[in-house]
Amino acid sequence: MSKGSLAVWRAGAAALAASAVLLVAGLVLGGSVTEKVIPGLGDAGALTRWGLPVSRMAMDLLSALTVGALLAAAAFLPVEGGRAAPRLSKDALGYLGAASWIAAAWAAAAAATLVFTVADVLGQPVGDVLTGSELSSYVGSLPQGTALMIVVLLAVVVALLARTTTTPAAAFGLLAMAGIALLPAPLTGHSASAANHSTATTGVALHVAAVAPWVGGLAIACVHALLRRDRLALVTDRFSRMALWCYVIVGASGLVNVIARLPDPREMVETDYGRLALGKIIAFCLLGWFGWWHRTRTLPAVAGGRPGAFARFASVEAAVMAATMGLAVALARTAPPPPAEPESAVKSLLGYDMPPQVTPLRLLTLGQFDLFFAALVAVLGALYLAAVVRLRRRGDSWPLGRTASWLIGLVTILAVTQTGIARYAPILFSVHMAQHMVLNMLTPIFLVIGAPVTLALRALKPARLRGDRGPREWLTAVLHSRYLAVVAHPAVATLVFVVSTFALYFTPLFEAAMRNHLGHIAMMVHFLASGSLFFWVLLGVDPAPRKLPYPARLLLLFVTMPFHAFFGIALMNMSQALARGWYTSVDPPWGTTILHDQHTGGAIAWGFGEVPTFLVLIVLAFQWYVHDQRQARRMDRKADRAAKAGGRPEDDELAAYNARLAKLAERDRAAGPQGAAEQQGAAEQQDRA
Repeated sequence: MSKGSLAVWRAGAAALAASAVLLVAGLVLGGSVTEKVIPGLGDAGALTRWGLPVSRMAMDLLSALTVGALLAAAAFLPVEGGRAAPRLSKDALGYLGAASWIAAAWAAAAAATLVFTVADVLGQPVGDVLTGSELSSYVGSLPQGTALMIVVLLAVVVALLARTTTTPAAAFGLLAMAGIALLPAPLTGHSASAANHSTATTGVALHVAAVAPWVGGLAIACVHALLRRDRLALVTDRFSRMALWCYVIVGASGLVNVIARLPDPREMVETDYGRLALGKIIAFCLLGWFGWWHRTRTLPAVAGGRPGAFARFASVEAAVMAATMGLAVALARTAPPPPAEPESAVKSLLGYDMPPQVTPLRLLTLGQFDLFFAALVAVLGALYLAAVVRLRRRGDSWPLGRTASWLIGLVTILAVTQTGIARYAPILFSVHMAQHMVLNMLTPIFLVIGAPVTLALRALKPARLRGDRGPREWLTAVLHSRYLAVVAHPAVATLVFVVSTFALYFTPLFEAAMRNHLGHIAMMVHFLASGSLFFWVLLGVDPAPRKLPYPARLLLLFVTMPFHAFFGIALMNMSQALARGWYTSVDPPWGTTILHDQHTGGAIAWGFGEVPTFLVLIVLAFQWYVHDQRQARRMDRKADRAAKAGGRPEDDELAAYNARLAKLAERDRAAGPQGAAEQQGAAEQQDRA
């Protein structure tokens, strides 16, 4: 074994020991392994009480290492081969091979967690669960079991595909798949049952999505340094930039999670859950100090040719980070304090009490904070304005109207996700339909007119290394990819825009999405994404694989929009209510009947289509006019260039047309009056024929 490999094993052992110590301490202090066994109730046994958190910690650490190895292969190390034939470097392929083995171990840890979870829920020893039929029967009925089964399947797919992947795009695809596999398990824990479960669920998703690349990226960067691989300065620099954003997201989402579960600050010191959360906050602050030290001390040392400085310091940081993850697992096994007052059935479903009777004023003023869309709007607005500022500083201009259109689109998102509309949408189908129409048919128009792709292509800088792929190169590759060529085909975009609406509402998918906060978010994101795709193809403001001529755009508009009117008419004529089980559970005492409210929603869908149609017609007319004016100016400039250069008239379309008219006039004059009369008579006979 080489000296570098031995150092890697030592660092890994130290990190594992630190996480185990904090895990055991957290489990003991939190009381999850010392709880009394009540006679007469099922007991899973000591093996499950200790095995479940240990397997969960192993699953979390291995998932982070998988993400870190895929990050190193896809983003930290430069791409070789240039634009013509991009390929992964030798080190990147090595990290992909490591990701394959780590993902296989991740799948095994998730499977063990699944077995221990079923034993814990049923209160039966692990041996009985494995030898009986409980495991197969309860996996599909328990949310935790279903989530862990999804993790196992995705991890196995990543492990298999990582062994044959050689291209940067495929490595990014595996990274995206691993990122999806991170989410199911934590989203079926305390967050799904918290009082503010909508905010808590989103907070946990953001927390996990930021922790895994941060922890895994640090571990792989540390391995890269200990093995003394090439391009360490580049790897550490890219990791440091990513880690800063991960730190901000982890801090903000962690704060949201603590507030959602511990609304009273005194519970931070009076409850076991609060004390463990306080310990995690202290560890988070310590990791922030490590990050500051990296940016100010170790990164300049690595750039100066001293890789040992980063390796030693990063090994200690990795141990602290692993210990923090052990504490987080212990926190997940500790029950948060129960609510002071019992929750109503409606609050357990919605996360808030039944609002008062709906009025136009309450739709505007009765706010409902949605963390996901608030964060989405903040990120999209900040990135767009930062790109505009970069262009301005560079001396380039950007139309004020496009910026205004983008901001208006973001405001419309806030208007239907942060106001009373969001509060009443889960209980009134008519309000939900208004929310749907805005996100699907109004917001995308303003966002597309903002031309974000064009702005990104102008504002993003090329990759520092020749042949490598930075954000600008990746965006260009996506625009020229076969996948986008298929998705952005006018027929496909139209089918997604139209058919998905009918497929959602007239199948059980709608009720399933309403019962789950993540499903509800996915539904609204789909509305926004499908509308943006359709209007991107229709308006053609940004670069796209295929540009439609303006008559075809008008035809596509008038063919597509009536389908939403047909959808509204179908809703208005229904005799059975959609998602009856859900709307019966949250039926307000002051509302009308469920069926009548859905007929109102159908009327909204039927009448709302006129608004986007009118807006798109105005935009297309303006675009067509500007296009014709630009073509006329181009022809004039071409004619002027031909005249100044003394070129041939046939080299310019306008000059050739003028020359042809002059030639016909000269022929008429040469023929004289009689010849002109004969030519006119022949022309009249030809017209009569």
